[in-house]
Amino acid sequence: MNNKQDFKSTQQAFAAYIRDPQHNSKPVDVAEPRMAMYRSLFFNNIEGFLSGNFPVLRALLDDQQWLDLVQDFYAKHPCHTPYFLQIPAEFLAYLQHERQCEDDLPFMLELAHYEWVEMALATSEQELVTDDKHLDELLNYAIALSPLAWPLAYQYPVHKIGPDFLPLAAPAQPTFIVVYRDANDDVNFIEITALTYRLLELIQAQKAIITADCLQQLAVESQHPNPDLIISAGLDILKSLVEKTIITLV
Repeated sequence: MNNKQDFKSTQQAFAAYIRDPQHNSKPVDVAEPRMAMYRSLFFNNIEGFLSGNFPVLRALLDDQQWLDLVQDFYAKHPCHTPYFLQIPAEFLAYLQHERQCEDDLPFMLELAHYEWVEMALATSEQELVTDDKHLDELLNYAIALSPLAWPLAYQYPVHKIGPDFLPLAAPAQPTFIVVYRDANDDVNFIEITALTYRLLELIQAQKAIITADCLQQLAVESQHPNPDLIISAGLDILKSLVEKTIITLV
């Protein structure tokens, strides 16, 4: 074995032991105290970053449950990025595709996704362009969904979950939320109705759509006996969403 191959095999053994010492042997040429120091350093960095980005999920688990979860992620998930800022997305991918534990809280994936969205919007490099000067003529303007506004649908009311509220069964009705970053770069959320969620879906499907056309389509879909009522209510909703910078004029 040449020096390059020897270094690579040592590096792989070193990384494997740090990730999962219970199932991998310690490199023979590295002392145990030094390996323990490296392992503690790397693991604590990952654990601290995850606990900071998923504070509600962390608060719902006791210390051992949380450490077991982080260790399982740390040992099993092949991260595809060296950037700490991308670790929450990697953790979310692990929960969605790799995590298998019958004892997990049934809403854990949705809660983690909701917490990740808040972080993703807070750190997004997208810029917000606002214009609410034409609200009185909104019907005639083209509108778009802000790139910093994400309409979300969940089985569980994730925005209400905490140590004092742990729904173990999904409610009969889903929860609809918009998480958005405003002009002050503050991340906020509002709970919305299914009708408003559909309205945002119609807007999101287009780069730009005339407000009147969007509301007309919503009225047709709703099959309401009084479509003008849907259009009027939808217009009021859109005006409030423009004021919150969730909707932008194009």
